[in-house]
Amino acid sequence: MNISKRCFVRIISFLSALAIALGIMAAQNYRTSSTLKAQMEYSMMRNVEDLSQELDNISTTLNKGIYAGSPQMLSELSAKLWSDAAGAKAALAQLPAAQLNLENTFKFLSQVGNYSKSLADRYSAGEELNDDDRENLQKLSQYAKKLSDNMWETQQKINRGELSFDSTAAGINGADDPDGVQYVTEGFTDFEEGYDNYPVLIYDGPFSDHILEKEPEMLKGQKEISAEEAMEVARKATGSDSLKHDESSDEQGKMPSYVFYDDNGTTAAVTKAGGYLSYMLNYRAVQNRGLSATEAVEKAEDYLESVMKDDLDDTYYEIRDNICTINFAGVKDDVTFYTDLIKISVALDNGDILGYDARGYLTNHTDRQLSAPTLSEEDARAKVSQSLEIRSCELAVIPSSGTNERYCYEFSCNTSDGQQILVYINADTGKEEQILLLQISENGTLTV
Repeated sequence: MNISKRCFVRIISFLSALAIALGIMAAQNYRTSSTLKAQMEYSMMRNVEDLSQELDNISTTLNKGIYAGSPQMLSELSAKLWSDAAGAKAALAQLPAAQLNLENTFKFLSQVGNYSKSLADRYSAGEELNDDDRENLQKLSQYAKKLSDNMWETQQKINRGELSFDSTAAGINGADDPDGVQYVTEGFTDFEEGYDNYPVLIYDGPFSDHILEKEPEMLKGQKEISAEEAMEVARKATGSDSLKHDESSDEQGKMPSYVFYDDNGTTAAVTKAGGYLSYMLNYRAVQNRGLSATEAVEKAEDYLESVMKDDLDDTYYEIRDNICTINFAGVKDDVTFYTDLIKISVALDNGDILGYDARGYLTNHTDRQLSAPTLSEEDARAKVSQSLEIRSCELAVIPSSGTNERYCYEFSCNTSDGQQILVYINADTGKEEQILLLQISENGTLTV
């Protein structure tokens, strides 16, 4: 069959176009498949992280319950345990491990809230917590910590590529993988082990972040500044002369802000009302430590003085990935305002300021007029659990579980085994408002 040269060219052109189209479709399908896989793995990772965090919370709250000195505090801790346990079960149910037989683990998460509630009910009825009650709370706390450590280790293995979410069915069914890859389900089987010391429970019955919900105190009545004026604030705060502004990136909500950025990864937000630096981020990997924590605090203090002239004192710090993050709290007349917080992150290799977050301070700081406490320090001391040794006492304002705040005596205490605890007694009502555990290490002091 003879075909003309023109027809031959058309056929070749058609086949070439078809091949290109098929290639594009294959690439699109591959990208879609890769995207779906990435979304699945991201969702799984979020659930692993959520479960780890909820177990951390359960362990911490149980530990606090041992030292609760009032029925109200034990009831509040019990309510938190209910919430944390429900969150943990929800996260666990979304993981491949939901198809495993984790009867003991789900039993633990169900019982922990019920048991603490029964203790709170007994306490409210006039009974005292006995040694067995406190021992059970201690054992439950230790078990929750064990589960939490297991989960954090699993998460680290996933990050290092040692565990995979792929072929979860094979992992669940116990099938061997030809490549010897471990599946994430293997990290959950340990959950059912080590229940030998689990306590026999006999009972009746089977600081929150509200920044985005509260009108910022410091922005009330403030004049709105222009984008050009805000740019000067951002340049001074970041030291970058190449900042850009795109109106579509500006933040709205309760704290409307201009947002600026440059090509080096620096971002800064300046409030439209008042022109305050809201936050600044200049993240980079920090490979080593050349500065001590004390030197990092000094760097943070110098930076804070350049952007905020109010009185603030450093409270606690944490070192992670060679970055030191320091918490500063407002201070007035020897009262520490833990509601008015600014966080500053310092690179420990050269002292660069990598992060600044004043949203908590801008939200809560106002000119407060505090009167003398209604309750004497002596009477407040009597409200602290007798199982604690009081080392010192100061006055402080702390956030409540809502958007309000509480004027309290802050008692620094030691437990019989040397753990440090902060107990907050309301300076007006005598109510035990909060218990915080201090975690002190070479990487800083954290409150949980």
